[in-house]
Amino acid sequence: MPEHYGARFFGEREAAVYDDQLAGMFDPAVVTPAVDLLAGLAGDGSALEFGIGTGRIALPLAGRGVRVHGIDASEAMVARLRAKPGGEEIDVTLGDFSATRVDGQFTLVYLVFNTIFNLKTQDEQVACFKNAAAHLDAGGHFVVENTVPELQRLPPGQNINVISVDARTLSFDVYDVVTQALTSHHFVLSEDGFGSYPVEGRYVWPSELDLMGKLAGLRLRERWAGWRREPFTSLSPSHVSVYEKSP
Repeated sequence: MPEHYGARFFGEREAAVYDDQLAGMFDPAVVTPAVDLLAGLAGDGSALEFGIGTGRIALPLAGRGVRVHGIDASEAMVARLRAKPGGEEIDVTLGDFSATRVDGQFTLVYLVFNTIFNLKTQDEQVACFKNAAAHLDAGGHFVVENTVPELQRLPPGQNINVISVDARTLSFDVYDVVTQALTSHHFVLSEDGFGSYPVEGRYVWPSELDLMGKLAGLRLRERWAGWRREPFTSLSPSHVSVYEKSP
């Protein structure tokens, strides 16, 4: 198993606190619009989630009647999924989602919450698109949710962007504009002490994703600023991109 996102950055220590630290991302106001859109794209077919994690999206999507399969490299994260109601009913394959192949074809493959950034090289990201295309039925869709790299907010020479600060947490990103390397640092003060949770990856621009799609035989069908289909503009901080496999 490669040493990137699953094996190195989302082990038992991170999995134990993941849901609590990202509680806002589990809010129905955040989850429901995503599930609505994904369920509509899946239709009567099956869905495959790359980086299924603890099931933030997969469980409610399965609750909508969609057959969901997942791929994830972190045994610890998948164990949290298994412990939740309905978690045992979702098939999960342990492995690198840029390369691992599962049986069957799907009407929908999806990759949310910046997870493609956790692939640390461009080659891995290109392979991820090709792997998604290989799993899709003709006419199926690959959905990618990402933030737009916030470099336009930084003055020349500055490479650190603060994400959030409060009494118990500090999060910031460090960019390398030459290699597109991105390190997200998360520091948390808890009853157990002061914890550091760095995650390394590679940021990628929407236009670069589009080229990866073309290399994989996928075309951009739609791009929105969020799951509620807000218009995507030059100032949008994030995007939901829907790629379609040719019929």
